[in-house]
Amino acid sequence: MAGRVEGKVAIVTGATKGLGRADAEALAREGATVVMTDVDDSGKAVAAEIATATGATVVFKHQDVSSEERWAEIVAEVEDEFGGIDVLVNNAGIVIVATPEQCTLEQFRLHNAIMNEGVFLGCKAVIPAMRKRGGGSIINMSSIASHLGYPVFFAYTAAKGAVRAMTKSLAVTCQMNGDQIRVNSVHPGAIATPMVQAVNKELGMPEPNPDSTEDPIGVGRPEDVANMIVYLASDESRFVNGAELVIDNALSVQ
Repeated sequence: MAGRVEGKVAIVTGATKGLGRADAEALAREGATVVMTDVDDSGKAVAAEIATATGATVVFKHQDVSSEERWAEIVAEVEDEFGGIDVLVNNAGIVIVATPEQCTLEQFRLHNAIMNEGVFLGCKAVIPAMRKRGGGSIINMSSIASHLGYPVFFAYTAAKGAVRAMTKSLAVTCQMNGDQIRVNSVHPGAIATPMVQAVNKELGMPEPNPDSTEDPIGVGRPEDVANMIVYLASDESRFVNGAELVIDNALSVQ
């Protein structure tokens, strides 16, 4: 039986660990050719590990998503090596703990360079490639922080809010142009990833534990998000476009 994304070529940014790694694993397991990118070059070993475990074609490429030149190179390389691009998961991100008054201009710009401009550059770069393939799926990783107020994650929240709004504009633009490219955003709550673990440690909070039953909302697992990524990448979600997919166990509606 073919996988749910069999034959598709997917780029996942920020894929060395955390949500990006889980996304890459899930897509590979369901039959996609996966191009993992990151500034952390240990992703090369991760790609080899996923390829061995899944039998899929999985490669790693070094990428700073804030570089427009590198985006052009990545798209050209993927088209040349694999024939085209069907899926883009804009996952790369950072978080620096700082309130509005504590946050420096440099920190604010860094967040936006990676998670706002990086998403913009990725979408801009892949749309022509997807158009040549007759369509595609762009999945932008936002956060529940785009819906709620988190003072200590001020710059992160601002960048993720931009991703939320940008996604809608991109979805409508592609639809009006007849490109058959769907653009959706994913908004996780707290997920047990190295980034969340580091933030909790800095804030003096317990280590995220998805198996704990003390908090009714709890903490999610990376695969909770990866399962949604596979759905959005697949043709199963053909009528899902311009949507906000919230994965937070009802946190935002409490």
